[in-house]
Amino acid sequence: MELEVRHLRALCAIADTGSLHKAARQLGMSQPSLTTQLRRIEHAVGGQLFARERTGCRPTPLGRTVLSRARPLVVEMRALLTEARAVAARAADGTPQLRIGSTASRAIPGWLRRLRHRMPEADTSLQMDVSANALLQMVAAGQLDIAFVHEVEGSPLRLPEGLRRRVLVEREPQFVSLAADHPAARESVVHLTDLAADRWMVDPTVDGEWDGLQRVLREAGLSPRVLHGDYLTAATLVATGEVVTVCQPTSVARPDMAVRPLYGDPLGVRLLVVARTTAELDAVYGELEAAYWEAAAEAPAYQNWLLGTRPTTPPPAVEQAPAPPAPQAAARLPRLTPRIPPPGLGPAPVQNLRPTPL
Repeated sequence: MELEVRHLRALCAIADTGSLHKAARQLGMSQPSLTTQLRRIEHAVGGQLFARERTGCRPTPLGRTVLSRARPLVVEMRALLTEARAVAARAADGTPQLRIGSTASRAIPGWLRRLRHRMPEADTSLQMDVSANALLQMVAAGQLDIAFVHEVEGSPLRLPEGLRRRVLVEREPQFVSLAADHPAARESVVHLTDLAADRWMVDPTVDGEWDGLQRVLREAGLSPRVLHGDYLTAATLVATGEVVTVCQPTSVARPDMAVRPLYGDPLGVRLLVVARTTAELDAVYGELEAAYWEAAAEAPAYQNWLLGTRPTTPPPAVEQAPAPPAPQAAARLPRLTPRIPPPGLGPAPVQNLRPTPL
C-alpha cells in the first residue's frame, strides 16, 4: 500500500485527539474502519506508530518521526487546495492573474510593489524555489507566467524549448559574507586565501551552487571544510563566526555580519527573466529592472563595486530558447563586467543611488 494524504491526515487526527474514537468522529468514519486503516499504515511503514493505552493513543518514537514529516505535508495540501480554489474563483470572475516564480533575490519586494502599483487590478502570486530549473519547467508547463532566476557560471540552466528570456544582468559577481569581527572583514576586498582556514556553508539544493563554489575553491588551491544547509541558517552561523558563505552582492551587512567582494570576482551568475512570450516579458521587465537597481543602491558593498565604471551598454535584447544568440545579437546583450550599471540607472554621484519613489 502506498501512503496517501488521507492516511497522513488520519495519523494527525489520532495524534491530536489522542483517541481512535475521537479521531474517527473528526474524520467522519467509523472507529473500526480507522483502526483497520491504521494497521495498514503501520504495515506500510514497517512498525507501530501508536501505543494503545487505557487513556488513549500515544505516538511511539517511530510515530513521532512519521508525524514530524506528515504534519507539514497535510498543512501544505490544505493550503494548496485553498489557494487553488481561490485562483479558480478569481479566474471564473475574470480577474487577471500574474503568476511569478523566482529564486531568492532582494529585488522581489520592490518588484511586487511596482507591479501592484502599475497593475492594481491583477491578482499577482509569487512562488519561491531554490531550483531555477524547476521554475523554468513550470513556465513551460503553463503553471507560471514569469520566472526570475539566476544561472551559476559554469552550470547552464536547462531552458525548455520555446521560452523567451531576457538578461537582466549578464554577470553579477557573487560576494562573501563573514562575521563582522573576522580579520578579513577589515579589508574592502577579500582574497579567497584569507578564508583558507574557514568552514564554508553552501546550499547544495540550489542549482549549480555547489559545483560553482567547488570550482572556485579548487582553482584557488583550497580544500576547506564545507557544511551543507540552507542560507537562512547560514546567515545565523556567519554572524557567530562558525562559517563563511557566498552571497548575492545586493545582500546588506549587519552589525554582526560583513559583506565583501571577492578579489578578481571569481564566481558570477547571470540573472534571467523567462516567459512564454515577449509580451509577457515586456509587461514585467521594467519594474524588475528598477527594483533590482533599487536593491543594489541599498547595498554599500555592491554600490562601491558598481561605481568603478560608467554605463556604456544598450538595453537588453530578448532571446528565444534553446538556441544561443547569434554573434551579432550577443554583442548587444548588456555586459556588466566590470562594474557597469545599465543606462539611466548608474549612480553618479553616489546620492543618486537611492530607491526610486513610485
